[in-house]
Amino acid sequence: MQTIADFTAKLPNGEEVSLADKLGKVVLVVNTASKCGFTPQYDGLEALWRKYRDQGFEVIAFPCNQFGSQEPGEADEIEQFCKVNFGLSFPLMGKIEVNGPGASPLYDWMKKEAPGVMGTKSVKWNFTKFLIGRDGKVVRRYAPTDKPESLEKDIAALL
Repeated sequence: MQTIADFTAKLPNGEEVSLADKLGKVVLVVNTASKCGFTPQYDGLEALWRKYRDQGFEVIAFPCNQFGSQEPGEADEIEQFCKVNFGLSFPLMGKIEVNGPGASPLYDWMKKEAPGVMGTKSVKWNFTKFLIGRDGKVVRRYAPTDKPESLEKDIAALL
């Protein structure tokens, strides 16, 4: 059975890193975009991360340009935008695809483990969230409309 530890991700500079160090932590994985109506959710994600990081909680954001071309920038531009506009301090990874033949293997796994409404596998929009438990397994999938603060109870329960 796979866990988050079986996957890698790329940093904004292109360096590939193992996600094995996420075992033992509660992780919220989010596909993000800078020009989306849900972009203000960065504030809520940052607040959750600051509140719970010392208890073993992490947020990992994956910029994605697959929905309405709402993340057109390069990695350094995206990172700068997030720091300046939202004071982002949790990890922002390199840009990825979450659907289709070029989808990240991490996302293919999460979608299979936690299908969406009516069993759909694809991610429907920016700011879809996946909560992963300390055992590295997907606990739950949240819709883009689910505000980060509405996830707090679930996150706290896993910590």
